[in-house]
Amino acid sequence: MDLRIFTEPQQGATYDTLLTVAKATEDLGFDAFFRSDHYLKMGSADGLPGPTDAWITLAGLARETKRIRLGTLMTAGTFRLPGVLAIQVAQIDQMSGGRVELGLGAGWFEEEHKAYGIPFPKEKFGRLEEQLEIVTGLWATEAGSTFDFHGKYYDLTDSPALPKPAQAKIPVLVGGHGPSRTPALAAKYADEFNMPFGSVEDSERQFARVRAAAEEAGRKGDELTYSNALVVCVGKDDQEVARRAAAIGREVPELKSNGLAGSPAEVVDKIGRYAEIGSRRIYLQVLDLHDLEHLELISAQVQSQLS
Repeated sequence: MDLRIFTEPQQGATYDTLLTVAKATEDLGFDAFFRSDHYLKMGSADGLPGPTDAWITLAGLARETKRIRLGTLMTAGTFRLPGVLAIQVAQIDQMSGGRVELGLGAGWFEEEHKAYGIPFPKEKFGRLEEQLEIVTGLWATEAGSTFDFHGKYYDLTDSPALPKPAQAKIPVLVGGHGPSRTPALAAKYADEFNMPFGSVEDSERQFARVRAAAEEAGRKGDELTYSNALVVCVGKDDQEVARRAAAIGREVPELKSNGLAGSPAEVVDKIGRYAEIGSRRIYLQVLDLHDLEHLELISAQVQSQLS
């Protein structure tokens, strides 16, 4: 079971804070550092000092880390044109020595689009499908050849399809709860399917849908990696769990029900339940980015038992 650190910087984080967390992620033996792609805070957080851009952040981290994988859960398709996104991600993959992964989603948070003047189209899923075809098609085009695409939303003619990533194939992540279109999209384009903030039972049902869609598309169901994203709140004792829950404005019973919370033993046990239904990777949503002792505890007493 891979454990990855997943951050939500729109809630309030500078680049320096994210760099500190990314370096701790690397030093403590976690597999990857991922971040959300949002420009506006959610809920009661103040969001100060303001948003950081996902791919600019990852470009910086690409040069300041050496081992960990770097990526997004999920890049908002409404924020970037697919040709530009393909260039950005390929360049950062080169900058990192081939450690980038692209999670790409449709985009959903209308308020942040209004706040920063970003168009929020009604039909987002169809755009996402074209974006995935374009980005993966550009990367897969042989050097010296050109790429063309003529869709409903995007039109590319005689693209040189450059630059190329350092990796032969950048892993692409698709995720979500949708019962039909999402599994079909994952089956066609994804290397990994991520179930965000879902129960063991809901994850098992969705993983089965994705496997069935993959087989219908001519792939083996187990060609994809299956993963979960879950909020994490671990403590050595009940008092420490309660303190960490209060720091992120959550209640312990709710966190235990909807995430990974409690003692290291409790969290290891619950991760084991996800492993039993086929999850091979957990993105630990860390909401207090200043509590590095939390990461140290997870590394020493949760990750060590899973490895």
